[in-house]
Amino acid sequence: MLGLLSRSVLSLFALLGLSASVAAMSFLPGCALQQAQDVPSAAAVRSPPLLADAVLVKKGQRRLYLIRDGKPFRTYRIALGFTPEGHKEREGDGRTPEGRYLLDWRNPSSRFTKAINISYPNVQDRARAAARGDRPGGAIMIHGEPRRSLDPALRDLVRYEDWTEGCIAVSNLAIDEIWRYTLNGTPIEIQP
Repeated sequence: MLGLLSRSVLSLFALLGLSASVAAMSFLPGCALQQAQDVPSAAAVRSPPLLADAVLVKKGQRRLYLIRDGKPFRTYRIALGFTPEGHKEREGDGRTPEGRYLLDWRNPSSRFTKAINISYPNVQDRARAAARGDRPGGAIMIHGEPRRSLDPALRDLVRYEDWTEGCIAVSNLAIDEIWRYTLNGTPIEIQP
């Protein structure tokens, strides 16, 4: 019976492409099973985490897309600044900027349940604001909902309308995924 079982297991190993000599060694008394050199370990088989090549925000659709190889693989509903139309011109205007930027740093302790900074203002934004005699503003981020203890009234508002001062707000579940699927340096394009 043991011989039949050993032959069946050896046949199974052969079908799987494992070395029969390594498989046979495991059935010898006192011999530990050795992993075959040509068989990857479970850790090596696991795929690397899916990372976005880019982030695309379509303000008019109120959507943020994580892009990989030119195709969206995650989509999230967003809230924008309280005056969402148009490009941000100055500090306090309530607009979310439009253009190409980078995700450049992260704040895990934000008052808005994680925040990822967008590299606004860039050189052009600063120059346009200076030409008008304005400050361009800054601290534009993708962030989650307000922490419960800090802004309980605001938590109810975030799901239903544009409410930020120019940031891109998402649900806490969404910010956790965006945080995981992006790295600092990921490009972001914000379209009207």
